Amino acid sequence: MGTDLAQDRAIELRAPRRDELDGWYDGLLRAFGGIPESVEERTAWLAVLEPERAIGAFDGDACIGTAGAFSFRLTVPGGAAVRAAGITAVSVAATHRRRGVLTSMMRRQLDDVRSWDWPLAVLTASEPVIYGRFGYGAATYHVNAEIDTARVRLTVPPGTDDVRLRYAAPADVLDACEELYARAVPSRPGMVARLPGWERLLLLDPESARDGASPLQCVMAERDGEFVGFARFRVKPAWEAAGPKGTVVLEDMEAVDPAAHAAVWRFLFGIDLTSTLTARRRPVDEPWQYMASDVRRCRLTLRDSLYVRLVDVGAALESRTYQAPVDVVFEVEDAFCPWNSGRWRLSGDAKGAVCSRTGDAADLVLSVRELGAAYLGGVSLASLAEAGRVRELRGGALGEASLGFGGVVAPWLPHGF
Repeated sequence: MGTDLAQDRAIELRAPRRDELDGWYDGLLRAFGGIPESVEERTAWLAVLEPERAIGAFDGDACIGTAGAFSFRLTVPGGAAVRAAGITAVSVAATHRRRGVLTSMMRRQLDDVRSWDWPLAVLTASEPVIYGRFGYGAATYHVNAEIDTARVRLTVPPGTDDVRLRYAAPADVLDACEELYARAVPSRPGMVARLPGWERLLLLDPESARDGASPLQCVMAERDGEFVGFARFRVKPAWEAAGPKGTVVLEDMEAVDPAAHAAVWRFLFGIDLTSTLTARRRPVDEPWQYMASDVRRCRLTLRDSLYVRLVDVGAALESRTYQAPVDVVFEVEDAFCPWNSGRWRLSGDAKGAVCSRTGDAADLVLSVRELGAAYLGGVSLASLAEAGRVRELRGGALGEASLGFGGVVAPWLPHGF
């Protein structure tokens, strides 16, 4: 399909040349406020950029729009790693708003993803209102917490005291931390297998981004000589007349079992001279919340995270499993990717699924946006129906599909891209 630049045919969409990448990146930074990055940050991000999957909108020699895609593998319910385009670096210069540039880049991207034979596209949204019209649905959420560790205590499970913790330089244990992360990826929908070079991004530590906190610190959790968890964090010292009131800022953590998880969180709760633990982008069902003595003093807030877009409805629905048997016909509406529109019969269970075109009567009517929201099991089709976004035509079909699409654990995206 073509682009949507009829309003200004002087604008050209194409992949930036190697000698244009710095200008492409400068345009992206300007659109997000114009704050310059260090050479280290720029180098690390450009190192993981896939130029052949990038798009630039050029007005003459000036790059006035940017978009990119990472070649991710996304964990879906059932544990499969499904090819997904990680849409990133989307921007349009303020001088070129409302001229069809964004729509044209979205059109080009989804056509490209389809040509690569990838069933999914995913993104994190700086402004959620933008991407619904292109078929992206909010599929995962995360929790932010500001915990009063002076008042909240943890009740830990058996085996926690068998876990030992030690400080380590983040760079020295990076490979071990990445191995622990890789072990966790298949266990939770929404996680992505990190591509080569991403480990450098995890250690970026510009002083400008610390807000007065320490350089990045790391503790490793060990049991019987084996690494079973880690946490990367900062400490922001503060004092008042009554004494210290520092803050621990958790950046990242993983643990392989409940005891290791509890040991790491207990350590973070108990760091000297601190009375607050700030955690960002944590799973909504993370178990520390149920060990806390007073969850109200943890000040939990919920935020949308990963947006999912089914580029190939049949292939996407066949790629995951279903926690209960489902046999349902969807009437899918997809104006932006019309090849998805029409009726699809999904038959599946915990062992696998088949999804194909059908002429049978529809059981449920919804748009591809709702399918994207429900795809990873964190958003209920029944809830979407209550919001008027799914319509049931066969009695019982909504309950059947909602149960089948659900999951044992909440989907979670650990970091942005």
